[in-house]
Amino acid sequence: MEKFADRMKTMLNEACLALQVSVGHQTGLFDALTGLAPSTSSQVARAAGLNERYVREWLAAMTVGGIVEYDPAKRSYTLPPEHAGSLGRGPANQASMLQYIAMMGEVEQQVVAAFKDGRGVPYSAYPRFQKLQGEESARTFDAELLTRVLPLVPGLEERLTRGISVLDVGTGQGHAVTLLARAFPASTFTGVDVSEAGIAAAREEARGLGNARFAVADATEVEGEYDLVTTFDVIHDCAAPDDVLAAIHRVLRPGGTYLMQDTACSSRLEDNLGHPLGPALYTFSVFYCMSVSLAQGGAGLGTMWGEQDALARLAEAGFTDVTTGKRPDDVMDLYFIARKPA
Repeated sequence: MEKFADRMKTMLNEACLALQVSVGHQTGLFDALTGLAPSTSSQVARAAGLNERYVREWLAAMTVGGIVEYDPAKRSYTLPPEHAGSLGRGPANQASMLQYIAMMGEVEQQVVAAFKDGRGVPYSAYPRFQKLQGEESARTFDAELLTRVLPLVPGLEERLTRGISVLDVGTGQGHAVTLLARAFPASTFTGVDVSEAGIAAAREEARGLGNARFAVADATEVEGEYDLVTTFDVIHDCAAPDDVLAAIHRVLRPGGTYLMQDTACSSRLEDNLGHPLGPALYTFSVFYCMSVSLAQGGAGLGTMWGEQDALARLAEAGFTDVTTGKRPDDVMDLYFIARKPA
């Protein structure tokens, strides 16, 4: 009993630190502290271009939370380099994910109401989601899309180099399409999403690229013919996942490939007990993935829909030749490589 009570105190402290880390990421405080010599709160505030009083209180939270080191004699603060690697901008950054904690807090009362009426929470209740998801996915794409994801599909880089047509469904802000279009000028790329704001951002980033286009479109109504279709962290959020998979199978040319990235987990709760991000992923499901789908009258798959369910739904859509792959050291993502017979 006492042990669990201590755990609850730890939980409260860690939750509060999560919000503070989110603030540090958004305000650029971690960027200012990275590589900075031991500095007073005034010096840190000046380096970050922020108000000293707020910075001083934030530094106090970082100090008692064991994130920043403090020298009482000099009243100076230091961000240890071993901490900066996870907090500063770059492929190892984990602070950006903690922005979702604050976003979930913004809709908490709507989620509480949904527990009673089962109606879900509409996508419109998450005005920050598109930006946060774009930032997080861009970090991953920049670090690994070309070097670690594409090689999961044998021969795909060679085909892209020669020139094929590609469709990215649920493209968000389109960063994956832009990266691929720049890397493979002989291929053509189309990104579709229901978010007008996301598509506007995608078009802006891809300005000047002649082989990339974007359109606002329902994923169940995509048109055309493509050699490669991709979805990155999309299907479990869909209101009608089976209809989306069927549409992807329909527009894929014979001999084409569908590359689907989704959550690396199981449809069975007992198999997820040891998942290193289990509590976080189930929370994301309740506070966004499942709830947004249910708000549209959808399936409400949730974040942890699992490999078994995914394979069954792919087979139902017509994909009978499916293999899976993972990036090294990645506990979040599983890639499904589905081929349409020639």
